[in-house]
Amino acid sequence: MDAEDAEDAEDAVGLAGMDAQVVVVGAGPVGLLLAGELRLGGAHVVVLERRTAPITESRASTLHARTMEIFDQRGLLGPLGVPARETRGHFGGVPLDFGRLDSRYPGLWKVLQVRTEALLGQWATGLGADVRRGHELTALTERAGHVEAEAVGPEGTVRLRARYVVGCDGEDSTVRRLAGFGFPGSDASRELLRADVAGIDIPDRRFQRFADGLAVAARRADGVTRVMVHEFAGRPEVRTGAPAFAETAAAWARVTGEDISQGTPLWSNAFGNACRQADRYRKNRVLLAGDAAHRQMPVGGQALNLGLQDAMNLGWKLAAHVSGRAPAGLLDTYHQERHAVGARTLADITAQAAILLGGPEVDGLRAVFEELIAVDRAAVHLTGKISGLDTRYGGGPGDDPRLGARLPLHDLETARGPLNAAEPLRSGQGLLLCLCKDGVPDPWPRSTAAPWADRVRTVTAAPVPDGALSGAENVLVRPDGHIAWVDGDADGLRAALGRWFGAPAGV
Repeated sequence: MDAEDAEDAEDAVGLAGMDAQVVVVGAGPVGLLLAGELRLGGAHVVVLERRTAPITESRASTLHARTMEIFDQRGLLGPLGVPARETRGHFGGVPLDFGRLDSRYPGLWKVLQVRTEALLGQWATGLGADVRRGHELTALTERAGHVEAEAVGPEGTVRLRARYVVGCDGEDSTVRRLAGFGFPGSDASRELLRADVAGIDIPDRRFQRFADGLAVAARRADGVTRVMVHEFAGRPEVRTGAPAFAETAAAWARVTGEDISQGTPLWSNAFGNACRQADRYRKNRVLLAGDAAHRQMPVGGQALNLGLQDAMNLGWKLAAHVSGRAPAGLLDTYHQERHAVGARTLADITAQAAILLGGPEVDGLRAVFEELIAVDRAAVHLTGKISGLDTRYGGGPGDDPRLGARLPLHDLETARGPLNAAEPLRSGQGLLLCLCKDGVPDPWPRSTAAPWADRVRTVTAAPVPDGALSGAENVLVRPDGHIAWVDGDADGLRAALGRWFGAPAGV
């Protein structure tokens, strides 16, 4: 038994002697989605956030198709409303069509980070998450059976005892530093300056290359223009804060020849092509998610979406673990599944950074990529990776190609009428989908799953004629929407239920 297994074996169910079962550090979108997922699974959670109020700047503004599916699975799209959608995206600045994605939500959905954060904050607190702003983490101490988190807040030093702590506190994560996680990788060798600016009138530009650099400009409906600029000959500054807008305006003038210095900056920042990933996502009773676990250039909105998908993977597992329902090893699958996804995404972003930020020396490489992306299969492959739709986890025994893939959100035909496949997942439970022939369900899947009825909902529907579920008769789905078992016999279903949902009731 290794150290983490020993810690798991010592876990007690409930809050005996604890202030929370889980402390989440960071109330950005990742931390808030995680807090909501933990509450949905019945865990008591406290969120510590050093900022006294939600952010007012929106560095991230794009939700990918898989994230939209996740939001649908939790009933968040109604409160969100219908955001603007774009179909044109890119790989390293080379155009890509995201409108053909095989999803209920193809395309790139334009949602400012402030709106995403507000939505997730309302959802998490509505479920009972305790969000404490103005609390800055200063110390972490692991004890037998729990972690002590110390923070400085409005009323002085606060000490919290919790079974687990999760760092969702960004690329400069205090949790990662205090817990001693390794964070190997490379520092930035190139830099972009970025700002949201009111009161300027310049042409929209989509990764336009000039002799001396790269420029992006996108004017929003409210009249604010987001600008980004990179100088090929420039190198990252050693910064202790955000660059002054005058620096961004000067770089813009050198690259484009345009003067934006009279505009009113709402905010500005700089980011580079640094690439780092935590060597592990779990260390005993401390875990990492989002930018705390991986640092990458935020190209194409991948940083935010990658982090949200970390939280979706972790939340139901950690909630089951601290509530005493989880099978052995369930929590360790978080690192196993998401570290591999993170490494793959960082490799893609490194390739994009080279193509996007390189000077004339990469023109030949860009030309080759433009030719490849014009090939339909190559474009489908890249859009699937960037959007998160092709993320696949180890589904267990069996060779069905759908194992580990996400559940397509088809409209299902049930005895009660049409049903979006996302709806049964909104409670945070698993789903056993029985696609019966001729309207007559086979009774054995429902009876086999009955001892797990408190954790898995069974839905009977007509077969799906087209798409990924075509030909399937019985499909078991995890709470995060990924397929855990397809067809087979009662023993196989029973084994899959035990692997992902623990022992049956009464055992």
